[in-house]
Amino acid sequence: AFSLTSSSAAATTTEQLKFVNGLEDVLKNESDNNARPTTFLLDMWGVMHNGSKPYEGVIETIQKLKNENNGVRMVILSNSSKRQSHSITMLKKLGFNPDDFDDIITSGEVSHRMLSGDDALNCDTWECLTNLMKNDGNNDRKKVFVYGSGSNDEEYCMSAGWELASVEEANLILARGTFTINDGCGDVVDKNEDAEQYDQMLAETLAIAAKRRIPMLVSNPDKVRPDEGLPPMPGAIADQYEAALGGGQTATDLVKRIGKPFKEVYDLALYSSQDEASSACMVGDALETDVTGGNSIGCTTVWVINDGIHGPDVLEKGEGNYEDGVAEVLSCFNEARVKAKGDDSAKVMPTFVIPHFRW
Repeated sequence: AFSLTSSSAAATTTEQLKFVNGLEDVLKNESDNNARPTTFLLDMWGVMHNGSKPYEGVIETIQKLKNENNGVRMVILSNSSKRQSHSITMLKKLGFNPDDFDDIITSGEVSHRMLSGDDALNCDTWECLTNLMKNDGNNDRKKVFVYGSGSNDEEYCMSAGWELASVEEANLILARGTFTINDGCGDVVDKNEDAEQYDQMLAETLAIAAKRRIPMLVSNPDKVRPDEGLPPMPGAIADQYEAALGGGQTATDLVKRIGKPFKEVYDLALYSSQDEASSACMVGDALETDVTGGNSIGCTTVWVINDGIHGPDVLEKGEGNYEDGVAEVLSCFNEARVKAKGDDSAKVMPTFVIPHFRW
């Protein structure tokens, strides 16, 4: 997605970046500036673990944050389309203690609560969804067409009070995965079984949905998965749908993305502590979600490189020089953002850069 070299207008130099070795340096720097964070917002994949095991030193770092820094809160912010209970199970399996965290917020949990009409959800609502869920005696309003993960898609929707339906009948599209297409009629199209059929149906159903102008809720805004080959995620489907809608403000109004870098999850993360965003520190590996989101709310940001999604690019572009690679990857990212948004203020800048999430 990035150009091979950045233009001079978007170029970031190594002198502009604050490279540190670990979280201890972050805390020391911020304390020296009277800005010591009171809440840490932690990404999971690419920061804490790789899906199968924790990264070296991460569990010890969590314990130091919890036990040696009185009053510090830790909140996991994950763009996973699964519910909170799934993340708790995964954390336990990987050797983490979920009780170490003050909250675990997943995009999938927030989306489910929105679909359920949860009045206790302390973040902004989405007008399109609110209008669909108005209690006017019309049960046909709550029909959803699902681009799914292949895991509990039907249970996820039904437990929130929604019936799966074809794209011709649905009032809402839910993008929570890029593996299956499910209309509730029993014929689930699985990309792992027939990728060509999946791609064809994806294109066809997006075109039908766009013609009907059906709103889309995206329960994982990530566009690529941090695996080999960077396979697409639901955020990529959202991009395709906005293009099918013709772009512009109308497309933006009809597509709601829940998760980083968007506002709702940060509101939830900071609500219970009543912390100001300036007292928070976002730790993540992805420029498009973690650093962009942190910049948008005005908190400290820590960009984790080697274990994350940009690690291979940093290695390649730096030709073995870590700091040069980091600067070049950031420059290319910012050049693409400025070009897409037509605004120089679209550039992002992490407060700190660390190789791994370690103490």
